[in-house]
Amino acid sequence: MIVAIGNPVYDYIRTPAVTTGERVLSGCSTNGCLALARLGRPTALVGRVGADYHARLIGDLRRYGVEPHVALCAETGGFSLIYDERGGRTLDVLGRADAVEELPAVLGGAEAVIVGPILGETPPDLIERIRAATDAPLLLDPQGMLRRIGPDGRVEHHPLPELARLAPLFQVIKANELEAQVITGVDPRVDGPEAVARLRALGCAIAIVTLAEAGSLIDDGARQYRIPAYATDARDPTGAGDTYMAGFLHAYLRNPGDLYAAGCTGAATASIWIEHTGPDAPITPGEVERRTETLLAGGTAR
Repeated sequence: MIVAIGNPVYDYIRTPAVTTGERVLSGCSTNGCLALARLGRPTALVGRVGADYHARLIGDLRRYGVEPHVALCAETGGFSLIYDERGGRTLDVLGRADAVEELPAVLGGAEAVIVGPILGETPPDLIERIRAATDAPLLLDPQGMLRRIGPDGRVEHHPLPELARLAPLFQVIKANELEAQVITGVDPRVDGPEAVARLRALGCAIAIVTLAEAGSLIDDGARQYRIPAYATDARDPTGAGDTYMAGFLHAYLRNPGDLYAAGCTGAATASIWIEHTGPDAPITPGEVERRTETLLAGGTAR
């Protein structure tokens, strides 16, 4: 069982290519569970949701093969994500669920644990409780630890001083280019190797920085790996990093010694997700394997 901890959300998404029309299931930990379940991994989601979406969420998770451990709170989290032609986006808050408080017993038997908050729901003391509750490797997507709501209701990014203390608790920390720059002060588009090296220097065993169409970088302290992106038609980039983490973890658990293959599996998984919008992307083990083999053979496209 892979356990992911972080609140589910129902988002409205509009890109130049597609719109959800209504709010759809999403969230860092949620998207990771959805992708892992489609890769054949038993998954459980730990988070909180409001009464307005609770029944729908439980039904959605069970339909997608994800075990729900979801507590009620005052409101359901969610964002309005509007992308422009250049890939930039605005991120407005539609609702904010409360912090996670209860850790289920399933955590004790987890094979791996993803900590993937969307907006501050996994505070430092909770992460320390997670570490104390399991011997499984912890993986962190720090996006929700670096966000706060600005005076205009939009999400702003800021450094988290406690991350330097928490980083050694994690086997893997994966950040996108914005998050990596907020954490390290280095723009990974300018100097990717330095950005990923600084991220790993915080104390995790493996650091990953994803760079969208420019691929990703992995640093394990002994060497760095440059992972190519799988070239495709990106209709909606929401959740790309979440599903990269899922694919990476899926391959890493099979062979922890081959980080390059794990990175290629992450890239392959994310490439399927971004061709669609919402939670129904047709990720299958066979197609992920096919795209991974293409990347391993030196290709980048179908």
